[in-house]
Amino acid sequence: MSHAEGACFHCGLAIPPGQRQELTIQGAARAFCCSGCATVCQAIHDSGLEGFYRKVRIAELAPPPEVTEDLAQYDLPDIQAEFVTRQGDLREAMLLVEGVHCAACVWLIEHALRPLEGVLIAEVNLAHHRLRLRWDSRRIQLSHILKRLHAIGYAAVPYDPERAEGAAARQSKSLLYRMAFAGFGAMNMMWISISIYAADLSASGMDMEHRAFLHGVALLLATPVLLYSGWPFMSAAARGLLHRQMTMDLPITIGVLATYAYSVYGTLTGIADVYFDVVVTFLFIILVGRYLESLSRRNASSATARLMELQPRSALLQTGEGERLVSVRSLAVGDRVLIRPGEKVPVDGRVIEGSSQIDESMLTGESLPVDKDIGAKVVAGTVNGHGALVVEVEQLGQETALAKIIHLVEVAQGTRAPIQRLTDRVVPWFVLATLSLAALTFLYWINALDFDTALMAAVSVLIITCPCAFGMSTPMSIVVGVGHGARNGVLVRNGAALEALSGVNHIVFDKTGTLTEGRMSVVRCEVLPGEERESVLAWCAALEARSEHTIAKAIVRYVDEQGIDYRGRDVRGFENIPGRGVQAQIDGITVRAASALWLRELALDAPESLQSLQRGIEQAMGVAVYLVVAERVIGVIAVQDQVRAKAKEVIAALRQRGIGVTMLTGDSRVAAERVAQELGADIEVIAEVLPQDKDKVIAKLQAQGKKVAMVGDGVNDAPALVRADVGIAMGSGTDVSLDSADLILMSNALDRIPFAVELAGHTMRTIRQNIAISLGYNVILVPTAMGASLTPVFASIAMPISSLLVIGNAILIRRRAKVS
Repeated sequence: MSHAEGACFHCGLAIPPGQRQELTIQGAARAFCCSGCATVCQAIHDSGLEGFYRKVRIAELAPPPEVTEDLAQYDLPDIQAEFVTRQGDLREAMLLVEGVHCAACVWLIEHALRPLEGVLIAEVNLAHHRLRLRWDSRRIQLSHILKRLHAIGYAAVPYDPERAEGAAARQSKSLLYRMAFAGFGAMNMMWISISIYAADLSASGMDMEHRAFLHGVALLLATPVLLYSGWPFMSAAARGLLHRQMTMDLPITIGVLATYAYSVYGTLTGIADVYFDVVVTFLFIILVGRYLESLSRRNASSATARLMELQPRSALLQTGEGERLVSVRSLAVGDRVLIRPGEKVPVDGRVIEGSSQIDESMLTGESLPVDKDIGAKVVAGTVNGHGALVVEVEQLGQETALAKIIHLVEVAQGTRAPIQRLTDRVVPWFVLATLSLAALTFLYWINALDFDTALMAAVSVLIITCPCAFGMSTPMSIVVGVGHGARNGVLVRNGAALEALSGVNHIVFDKTGTLTEGRMSVVRCEVLPGEERESVLAWCAALEARSEHTIAKAIVRYVDEQGIDYRGRDVRGFENIPGRGVQAQIDGITVRAASALWLRELALDAPESLQSLQRGIEQAMGVAVYLVVAERVIGVIAVQDQVRAKAKEVIAALRQRGIGVTMLTGDSRVAAERVAQELGADIEVIAEVLPQDKDKVIAKLQAQGKKVAMVGDGVNDAPALVRADVGIAMGSGTDVSLDSADLILMSNALDRIPFAVELAGHTMRTIRQNIAISLGYNVILVPTAMGASLTPVFASIAMPISSLLVIGNAILIRRRAKVS
C-alpha cells in the first residue's frame, strides 16, 4: 500500500483518469480512486484506527525490528508509559523474549541478567516466553538490559498481546517449514537406506561403486537438511559457547555434527557404514517434538488469551449528534457510551441511564447474571443482557479491572513455587552431565567394541539426556493451575501461594462480609420515652454519614428511606474508634454511635429496657448500636446481617477434608455464637476481637504448629491476611487491587474456597508427578543409551515424548479440580 504520486491514499492503486476523488483527512487533502476507498478511510480515522496505515506500510516496506533496532528508544518516558509500571525509581515490565525453547535457556537468561547492577528481578516464563523484569532506573537503563539479552542471543521487546501472538505464529511457522523440509529429506533418505540395507541382506550384496553413489546422494540430501533444519540448534549452541554458556542445543549439535562428520568421512574414504539417515531422521523427529511442544504450551496457557479476548475494541460513543462507533482507545474518562442488549461492556464505568442484567461469569465464575441499575458499576469484558445501558467511562486501558486481572494472571504464571528451587539447582548441571556421560560412553565402547558402536551410543546419550521435561514440570503446572483458577473466579498472585495453600490445615474466616453477606440492614429502632424517633435517627445518620463501615451505610440508607432530613447539621471532629464506634461534635454537642463494649469503657449506663433489647438483638444474630448524646444514652438501633448462601456447605466440606475452621469477629460472643449455630458445623468462635488484634490470633494459631489461611474482606483484615500463611480476600469484579492477599475471590461465592484448596492440592501433586516422570525417564533411558541399546532415532523420539507427557499431565489439572 504505497502512496506514490497519483496513487490512492487508501488502497495504493493507480487512480484511473477522470475518477480522482479528494477528501480532507486530519487536515490534509487526500486523493482516492473511488468513493468506497474514501468512505472506508474516513471511517478508519473517525474510529481512531489511523495506525492501520502505519502498520500496513511497515509490514510492506520492512521486516519487524530485530537486534538492529534502536534500543535507546525504550528508555524514553513516553514509550515506557505504554508497558512499564513505576514505583518511585523502581520499574517493572513484561518483555516478550524470542528464542526461548528449553529450561536451559531460562537458566541462561536469568543468570546473565541477575548479576547486572540495578536488576532486582529477572524471571522467565518458559510456557509464555515472557521475561518479568524489575530494575532500579537510577542504576541501570532498560536499553542496557536489552543489549545484554541480545549479546547472549535473545531478542526481547515489550510484551503486547498482538505482538506476542504474531511472534508465536512466526515461530510455529518457522518450525513447521524446517520440520517439513527435514521430513521431505527423511522420506527420500529412506529409499536410499532401504536399498543399502536390502543389498546387505542379499547373498550377492552391493558393489562398492553403487554403494559410493548412494552414499553421495545421501550426502547431497543430508547437507541442506542439516544447514536449514538444524540451523536453530547450531546457531544457539554457537552463541552459548561464545559467551561461555552451555545450553541444551550444545549436546544436540555435537551429536548431529559428529554423526554427519563421520558419515562424510565414510563417504570420502569408502567405509561401509554411514549414518546420514540418522542425522536427517533425528532432525525431523526433534523438530516434530518441538512443534508439538509449542502447540501444547499454547494450549496449556490459553487462559490469559481467553481473558484478553473479552476486551472489546470498539464502543458506541454518545455525542450531541447521536451515537458514533469509535475505537475504545480513543475514549476518555467522562465519555458516555451506549451498550445495546447482547453487547460486551467496553469500559469500566457507572450506569447513568437504563437498567439491565450483566453476565459476569467469565470474570467471577458466577453463572447468574447481576442486576444493574442507575449508579451501579460495570466492568469491561462482561456481557449486557436484555436492556440498553448508557455508561459513563471511569477507567480505561491498563486501569480497567480486566487489565488488572490479566496482569495478575500473567505475573502469577511467571512466578516460581518454592518446590521449583530443586529444578533450578539441577538444570544448570544437566548439560555438563550430558557431555560427561556421552564422553564416558564413547571411550568405553571404542575400547570394548568399535568406533561405530561408540559413536551411536554417545550420540544416543547426547540426545536422550535433556532437562526440558524436568525444567517444565513446575512452571507448566503453575501456568495451568493459575489459569484454571482465573477462569473460575480465583486469582492467584504467585506459585508460592498455591504451594502454601496445598499444605493449609486450618482456615480462619472473618465473620462480617465473609461468612455473612456484609450488607447490613436496620431491622429495629427503639428510643427512650420522651425522645422523638425521627430526631434520634437524624442525629445518628448525620454522624454515620462520615463513616465507610457497613453498619454505618445501613443506618444512613435506612434514614434516607424514611425520608428524614439530616444533612443540614454542622458535623465537626469526626473520629472513628475501631471496634468501638464513631463520635463527632454535631451542632456543638458530642454525639456517639457506640457498641456495648464502648459504653462499658466510658462507664455509661444504658437503661435496662435498652440492654434487654440489646441482648435480644444479639441472640438474633444482630448488632446493637447505641446512640449517646451529651453523655446520655437515648436509643438503640438493631442492625442485622445474613449468613451467606452455601456457607454451611462450605464449612462442612472443609471439615470433611480435615481442615480446622475458626470464625473471627469483633462482634459480641452472643452474636458470634448465633452465627456459628446457624452454620451448624464444628467451628471455633473467637469474638470481640479488635481489628488490630486479628493478626495476633493468626500468630497464636501458627505458634501451635498450624498452617493457617485467613479469609477476609481485604480492607480491615489486611494485617491478618499478611500474617497468615495464605491470605484469601473476598473481592469483586470491580476491585482486584487487594495487595494484602495471596488469593483473591473475584466473586463473593464461598464455594470457591474449597475449589481453591482442591486446585492447590492437584497442582502440587501434578508438579511432583511431573518431576517423577522426568526423573524416571532419565533414570531408565540414560543407562540404556549408555549400554548401546538405544539408537539415536529412538532417542530422538523419546526425548520430546517426555516433555509432552509433562505438558499433558499439567493440562489434566483442569479436569481434576472442579467447582462443586
